[in-house]
Amino acid sequence: MPIAEDYPKGLKPIGKIMHSDGEHYHWVWGPGRSKAEAFDSDVVKAAYKAHGEKQVPLGGSGTMVAVDWDSCVADGACIEACPVQVFQWYRTEKDIPAIKAINETFAGTGSTVKEERKDFSDKADPIREHDCIWCMACVSVCPPLAVKVDQSNLEYHEKAAGTYQKLGSGQENPHAHH
Repeated sequence: MPIAEDYPKGLKPIGKIMHSDGEHYHWVWGPGRSKAEAFDSDVVKAAYKAHGEKQVPLGGSGTMVAVDWDSCVADGACIEACPVQVFQWYRTEKDIPAIKAINETFAGTGSTVKEERKDFSDKADPIREHDCIWCMACVSVCPPLAVKVDQSNLEYHEKAAGTYQKLGSGQENPHAHH
């Protein structure tokens, strides 16, 4: 099952991945799903086994730029397609189980090269979600359709952060990006 069309509706923030700049972070939305492409992939399963790690449901990393980590099979097409390097292979910065990457801080020094994944247990993480230019290049190239880009999901991000302000009388939210 690809990432839900209405993601992250019906999910809750289960953690966040911080950027070491101290300003940016992205939510991780769950619960995760064990009925997803990464759990059916022999190369992904073999990579977890080689690490001695249990493959567990992870959820979706990111809100406006989201990668369903349970669908992600570490193909890297999104990483290759992105003109502004939103994504990194998280394991090339910190080689830890994906479940432990949730609530970690990353500097964004991981590889942004398709073939440089640590192995097939690695995940594309939108560490620079804030740099997205909404070109949608990543969305169409992902083989398991694990990526969703939707600017209007900023509302979910802000509500989870407690910073959302609904403005009445037809006023536009000055923070909304059009």
